[in-house]
Amino acid sequence: MMQNLSQMTNAELKRFLSQNRNNEEAFRAALGVLMDRRDPTTQQPYPFDLENPQIQVEALLREKLGQSENQA
Repeated sequence: MMQNLSQMTNAELKRFLSQNRNNEEAFRAALGVLMDRRDPTTQQPYPFDLENPQIQVEALLREKLGQSENQA
């Protein structure tokens, strides 16, 4: 019996995925619903799409940690 996945919340879908990880059909269906709900505007750039990954990632980490580049 397949539950109505489109009516589940994201938390319910994640729990369903965990409970059905060995049921390929149910897992794929639930994962498809969850993936369709993604907001493409909140996705981070893929590291290999960056011009200079090491410098840009380091700058992002410093920003997140609240450090200036001079403290390195």
